[in-house]
This record gives sequence, C-alpha cells and structure tokens, in this order.
Amino acid sequence: MQSTAGVVVIIGTGGTIAGTSARADDLVGYKSGALAAQDLVAAVPALAAQPIEAETLARLDSSDMDHATWAALRERAGWQLARPEVVAVIVTHGTDTLEETAWFLHRTLATAKPLVLTAAMRPATALSADGPQNLLDAVTVARVAGARGVVAVLAGCVHAGMDLRKLHGWRVDAFGSGDGGPLGVVEDGRMRLFRAWPDAPLHAAAQALGDPARWPVVDIVTSHAGARARTLDALVAAGAQGIVIAGTGNGSVHLELTDAARRAMAAGVAVRRASRCLLGGVVGAPPDALPSAGPMTPVQARIELMLDLLAGREA
Repeated sequence: MQSTAGVVVIIGTGGTIAGTSARADDLVGYKSGALAAQDLVAAVPALAAQPIEAETLARLDSSDMDHATWAALRERAGWQLARPEVVAVIVTHGTDTLEETAWFLHRTLATAKPLVLTAAMRPATALSADGPQNLLDAVTVARVAGARGVVAVLAGCVHAGMDLRKLHGWRVDAFGSGDGGPLGVVEDGRMRLFRAWPDAPLHAAAQALGDPARWPVVDIVTSHAGARARTLDALVAAGAQGIVIAGTGNGSVHLELTDAARRAMAAGVAVRRASRCLLGGVVGAPPDALPSAGPMTPVQARIELMLDLLAGREA
C-alpha cells in the first residue's frame, strides 16, 4: 500500500520491548522498561533514515499500568497527533495490559491519523528479540496512506484496538482480534489490508475525563465453581462504584454472585455481565439476567463502565 511522508513520533511506556536481562537466553527474568524509546529506534537500522522523533513517557511493566499513565499518554499522544507535520504516533508498551490501553485510547482519543501500539514478548537482549521487527512493522503501518484510528501491530498482524486481546502468556504470536479477525498483515515491508480501518464514535466521557485519581472505581469479579458472594460484597464495601462479572460461557453467573450483584445494584452500584471466554462475548439474555456487556471482554467492559459512570450514564 502507498506510504506517506512526515514525522512519526514514538512514545515509550516501558514493557518487555524495552526490557533487558544479563543473559541472552533469559526470557522471563528481565527488567521491563530498562531502555528509553530512543534506544528502541537505534536498534532498528532501517529506521535511521526516516523522520522519527522518540520520547519516553514511562518505564512501566505494563502489569503495573495505572490510570494516571493512561491519562498522560492520551494527552501526550493527542498533542503530538495535532502537530501538522506528524503523520502518526506509535506507542511502545508492555503486552500484559496492551488490550486495556488500546480500548481506553480507542474510546477516548479522536484522531484521523493512526495511533499504533506495539510491544514484544521477548526482551531486547534476547537472542531472537521480536521487538525490533514489531517496531519496524508498526512504522510501516503508521505510514500507510489512509491509515487511521487506534491499531496494534504484533507478530506481523495488524489488529484494531477495539478487537485486541492477549491469547497466550509467552508465545511470540500472543495476540488475536477476536471473532472479527485482524485488519491486515505486514508482508515483506508492505501492509495488506483485509477490512476497513477502525472508526467509531468517542465515548461521551472523553470530553471531560478530569483527574484520573477521581475516576470511578470499577472492579472485576470472576464467576467460577464455588464462587462466594463475600468476594463481591467486599468490593462494594471497599468503595466499588461498578462491578463487572466475568461470567462462564455465554455470561452465566453463579447464583451466589447473582444474589450479591442484585444487592449491589439495589445499593446503587452499576453491574455488567461479561464472559470470561475470549471469543463470543455475551449474546442474548433471559428477562431476569444481569445487565450485559455484549461483545466486550471483561477488561474492556470495566473501562467502558468506568467511562459510563464518568459520563453520568449510570445511577
């Protein structure tokens, strides 16, 4: 596909892609976020001649991602995308919460330009590190004419941010796009597009997110054999304003949790019922079912409910 000229800005937030270890064969004992964004660019010789700016926003292990970093990333990415000479922003990130950051940005940051997330499953010091190729592919996608919206590029696949989910704990091709499949692939330095670029209206809360320290508290509870009502009750007692239940199968919820959820709703706590299955979501509902999160995964539903509460859509 045709490429566009202009500046690509790379914003580093840490993660395995910026991780280092004392041994090249150590794929799990590394330190996340050790390298700056400039170091990641320097490790890809093919990027040396391109107009690229790199900056480091955070050096987090993404399992420790927080709302304050989300807010800072959204603000910085939005500022960079508003510069006329910038054609795209790339965010390097850890894989553990990549799908959550992708959903948050997809719902809160309007951009006619591409915002590309990329990551790695192996640290930069590994014998066969996947970060450099993923970063090169991300730049390739960022420069595709007509590219727009929040997408993620990993292991040669291009995923819509709204569809992204992590499927495997350690394999290099760890991500998928749910039932919709990937947007496209990167083949020999060029992108082949399978379906339309993501385009969806922003959440109403995007106009006034405010201080992330004051965002509504929304927690996730998993339904399972032997589930206890006390788990959900304790979260409500600790100040949860919303609860997402990761139900079994098509969003089924253990009777103990169902009863606790109804008590929570009666006390003014918003509840959503998702599926803990990574494909399918929740389809349909009996008349007395708890409110459904539809196709959203539990982590997507948590962010969406938080935004709903911010926008005043929930009592």
